[in-house]
Amino acid sequence: MNWLFLALAALAGSAMAIQGTWNAALGKILGIWQSTLLVHVIGTVTVLLIILFLGISFGSFSKIGSVPYYALLGGVLNVIIIFAVVKVIPSVGVGNATTAIIVAQISTAVLIDCMGAFGMKKISFQYLDILGIVLLAVGARILLMK
Repeated sequence: MNWLFLALAALAGSAMAIQGTWNAALGKILGIWQSTLLVHVIGTVTVLLIILFLGISFGSFSKIGSVPYYALLGGVLNVIIIFAVVKVIPSVGVGNATTAIIVAQISTAVLIDCMGAFGMKKISFQYLDILGIVLLAVGARILLMK
């Protein structure tokens, strides 16, 4: 495994927990849908500025017709994610919400890997995968105990 990529993934995980916290705080003040919209607008402006600053071409957008339909639905999933996080974190807390998110995320990721779904490289199923998910779920249950 490339440790640099794993470190980048860990950074993304930390950013997700912080983002969820910030989005929940924003949602308490503006409302869930308003905060979801604002987060996307700020994200869009940020990406546009990065592209312009780095001088990245917009030419690849001409290939959009060859993109599988499901690959275009990431923005829809992002709306669902932000809505759910803004709704859930104030009720159950950052740790509990993140625990549930991680268990579901890893379970879904293992399934995608095993099936080679959505054009991903198929990674053969190992029985240790089930053990890992079970141990993760047990750990999650321990974290969620009052």
